[in-house]
Amino acid sequence: MELLLGIDVGTTFCKAGAVALDGAELSHAREQTPWRQAGGHTDADPRALLHACVAAARRALAAAPGGRVVAVGVTSMAESGALLDSTGAPVAPTIAWHDPRGCDTADELLERLGGAARLTELTGLEPSPIYSLFKYRWLSDHEPGAARGVRWLSLAEWVVHALGGQAIAEPSLASRTALLDVHRGAWSQELLDLAGAPAGMMPELLAAGSPAGTVDRGLEEAHGAVLAVAGHDHSCAAIGAGAVRPGDVFDSCGTAEGFVRVLNPPVAPDDVARAVRGGVSLVWHVLPRRHALLGGFESGLALQRCLDLLGVDGDGPERERLDRAALELSPAAAAMAAEDVTGERPALAGIPHGASPAEAWRAALEAVAAMGARVLATIEAVAGPAQRLVVAGGGARGSGVLGVKRERLGPFELSGVHEPGVRGAALVAGCAAGVYPSLDELPAPALAAPDARQRQGSGRGLTPSRSHPHV
Repeated sequence: MELLLGIDVGTTFCKAGAVALDGAELSHAREQTPWRQAGGHTDADPRALLHACVAAARRALAAAPGGRVVAVGVTSMAESGALLDSTGAPVAPTIAWHDPRGCDTADELLERLGGAARLTELTGLEPSPIYSLFKYRWLSDHEPGAARGVRWLSLAEWVVHALGGQAIAEPSLASRTALLDVHRGAWSQELLDLAGAPAGMMPELLAAGSPAGTVDRGLEEAHGAVLAVAGHDHSCAAIGAGAVRPGDVFDSCGTAEGFVRVLNPPVAPDDVARAVRGGVSLVWHVLPRRHALLGGFESGLALQRCLDLLGVDGDGPERERLDRAALELSPAAAAMAAEDVTGERPALAGIPHGASPAEAWRAALEAVAAMGARVLATIEAVAGPAQRLVVAGGGARGSGVLGVKRERLGPFELSGVHEPGVRGAALVAGCAAGVYPSLDELPAPALAAPDARQRQGSGRGLTPSRSHPHV
């Protein structure tokens, strides 16, 4: 039997899975992402991240039917990266994308650039300190070993390189570095100079689905398999869930939640500015030669923080009882409100006498669902009404999340794919190995869960607007 292996370097877990050539998911495994916590900072040794990915891959292959691994694809969270020396060895820690380091650096560099509007004009990104540009500059200023750094790779690119592949950059991940000119699809010399990057620090851009070498070290079980960088996890998961048709919006629910919609370039500057004002960025999609509108926030992290406060296991029967109790409360009757739910200091306002855990949980669910509704409204304002909303990911497991999401967003399809990011990475690798003709001709995903509903009758319309010809 021939197998495809997908690896997803995530914020909470490094996941892996074996996929058959017909697209069926065969096995899954995961390892905790090896972050180190100290002084309010979160980082990891890039080698430890690689080891976690390899461990998950080995467990997934051990649980799969025996066979030859044809191709290995790797997707990952964005913004975080590995800084390497001339031998390809890491010289600095990988800073977590949500780590606060870089805030002061971002303020300083944006002022030198001429303001946040210039960053948006070049990159299509909403202003934020999370991007690789600011992480690299912070490392350069504070990490002694960073002076030896000559190459920056996003995490999926690092894992592929460490397994024997070429040091390349993939456009959807490059879009989240704040070093890429999103309109030209090329590195911006203006931004590289702002970062103080050495010549050649950012590697050649290579589209997802292109072969990037073969496994020749670190994962003997897949020796000789074709390697591919499968791009940013949200866009890759959209491929895995089959939510990349014209008019589709994919809601990827994890530690961070991302709404993704494919667009054909070019996108007018006024539309980019409108998107950014609503918290949505213009980036390159994993699909070649396509843009995407991407809006995200830390919904899974916020909800887990609330569950921890309530002392509730996120996967046990107590969680389901809490979900049922929260759904029995009507939004109008809920007295409490969760404020700044994804911020550094979230708070509950309007706590009445005798308030229950279910009321607090309902308030948190309402807050994150309202954020999702605002992001979706912005995407539709720019790209026209969505035809279909597909929801997937570990953060979408639980009747409370799904029930409040349906009330706020309208009908949606719940993906039947167990790990969309892993499946998407495996299929992208299959394309690189010649198993599939292109990323537009991949096996269909599993059918949606029985209780999922088609996005229709939601008041949003079923056809793209004629006023948005780029959709």
